[in-house]
Amino acid sequence: MKKRLHRARIGLRKSGVDYFRGDGSDWVALAALLLTVPVITACTIVNPVWFSPAALVLPIVAGGLLLRPSSLLGLYAASAAALIVESVQLGPYTEGPARVTPGTVLAVAACGFFGLLIAQFRSRVGVPWRGGGTMLFDLRERIRVQSKLPKLPRGWHREMALRPAGGQSFSGDFVVAARTNGGRTLEVVLTDVSGKGMDAGSRALLLSGAFGGLLGSLPPHAFLPAANGYLLRQDWDEGFATSIHLVLDLETGDYELLSAGHLPALQLSAGTGRWEEKSGEGPLLGVYDGAQFDPVKGSLRPGDVLMLFTDGIVEAADRDIAEGIDRLTGEADRYVPGGFHGAAWHLIEAVAKDVNDDRALLLICRDA
Repeated sequence: MKKRLHRARIGLRKSGVDYFRGDGSDWVALAALLLTVPVITACTIVNPVWFSPAALVLPIVAGGLLLRPSSLLGLYAASAAALIVESVQLGPYTEGPARVTPGTVLAVAACGFFGLLIAQFRSRVGVPWRGGGTMLFDLRERIRVQSKLPKLPRGWHREMALRPAGGQSFSGDFVVAARTNGGRTLEVVLTDVSGKGMDAGSRALLLSGAFGGLLGSLPPHAFLPAANGYLLRQDWDEGFATSIHLVLDLETGDYELLSAGHLPALQLSAGTGRWEEKSGEGPLLGVYDGAQFDPVKGSLRPGDVLMLFTDGIVEAADRDIAEGIDRLTGEADRYVPGGFHGAAWHLIEAVAKDVNDDRALLLICRDA
């Protein structure tokens, strides 16, 4: 008896997991929906004022979300038979209200058509509707976790803000970061994938995982060549990206910046109060093999700030990049007296709130 109960429990659990993944049978959902069709039909015949013939769209819509295309056709056949029974029992629609009118038939047929399209899409993806939503949520959370910056030692402050285009959850801009060399070195890579929003989100997810694996596993100067080779192997139609790689010594403040066609970083010097552009030289990622990336060196002294950003921050249809950079530095100057804690998100809001492009901004500050 214990063995039989154990096998039954394992079988039930397996069938539940298979159904969640889209591999199990949908006969339970089909049977439940088929039972609702005669119930709705009977209620319509008894009281057509409160139960309209158009109520048959309810099991059809639910079937489009729960059933496979083959099972959905059986539900449609039962709904069509129910409409025929209702029209016969209620009489011709010209004799009064609460009848099966041509408009009712058209509405039910339209819902069935769109339900079939949804079912075919789910069947091609291979997950049920609730599993697809869970998968998208999980992907979004993975991008968010991968973009978290590691904690820095005392005397350093870091923060990042990322805002996708159109208020979406997925962005073509992402950050990967790690502390290497026994925690002494901070490596940060800010990447802008071609495209924006959902179009670039899937490629950004793939690249963020690959770049996160490469970061810290290779010497700093070998990271961008390896990333460039990875993009070339994907052979995407729109497969280029810009990237900037920061290698910062947290003990001395010395750093190197390697750029792959990315916008320059901006460094605020506490001594002069002026912003200076810092940029290495290198082509876009994914354009041609054998690309070289020449670094630029610098140092963050106490009170200095280093700002990395993507083109969505400074580029717009009504202004060029130079004007956008001037606007960004002018807005950032407002935070110099009180410090840059919490400034990343507010800078995006002030400079590029309504821009229909992915925006990302990263601040590295050394306390005075």
